[in-house]
Amino acid sequence: MGDVVLRDADRPGDLGWVLMAHGERYAAEYGWSVEAVTARIVADFAASAVPGRDAAWVADLDGRRVGSVLCVREEATTARLRLLLVEPDARGLGVGRALVERCVGFARGAGYARLVLWTNEPLAAARGIYLAAGFVLDGEETHTGFGRELLGQSYVLDLAGPEGAP
Repeated sequence: MGDVVLRDADRPGDLGWVLMAHGERYAAEYGWSVEAVTARIVADFAASAVPGRDAAWVADLDGRRVGSVLCVREEATTARLRLLLVEPDARGLGVGRALVERCVGFARGAGYARLVLWTNEPLAAARGIYLAAGFVLDGEETHTGFGRELLGQSYVLDLAGPEGAP
């Protein structure tokens, strides 16, 4: 396999791929229907991203898309990590970790004090990446947003801490 390249998600089709990959991957691996939620996130990003405050990245492996993550403004001092995904054949190569690190670094550089995210309990590999990056569980709540009952989890990362205050 070749090298993984992280790049801005600014090429034609990048955001469409994010939507498609999430729909296909979560249906195949978990039986979840995530396209309505993902479509809203992608559409909101495409319509209102502010350069320097919002960003999206794609990971390419051998010239094809294999991962994604977005960093979006939640409020003046808080950003939200959204839509982390790594395709199965790119897992174990550090793609998820690299995408999360890119998002965290961007949020710090943009001057956010906190980075938050929401995920679901079955996504253990992603949770491991978030915990390794310093995120802390902030709350849990059941929901049925993806067609079945799941335990949603909220995480927070203090960006103004000793590791890199803006």
